[in-house]
Amino acid sequence: MSDTGADKGHPAEAGDVFKALADPTRRKILDELAERDGQTLFEICSRLAMKHQLGSSRQAISQHLEVLTRAGLVASRRAGRYKFHHLNTEPLERLTDRWRNREAKES
Repeated sequence: MSDTGADKGHPAEAGDVFKALADPTRRKILDELAERDGQTLFEICSRLAMKHQLGSSRQAISQHLEVLTRAGLVASRRAGRYKFHHLNTEPLERLTDRWRNREAKES
């Protein structure tokens, strides 16, 4: 997977992750990818419309995916003319480990 900021050698900042998670539409996109990973933009839009009655345009969902990608929460790969989006939980694990590890050190 190649289109994430984290893959370019720049791990996402905690603020980017929190900003990405602050929007309910982006959280629904992540929920959809958690349920069924490796979806195209068209598939994500269709599932959001059917399951969540979200009538967002493909352009709006694409912009949400860009924010999630910059935060490192979504990775994408190209296969021919299709772009598949995948959930990446590593930024979330880094955030939780940050406080869990501190707790373990204090014990």
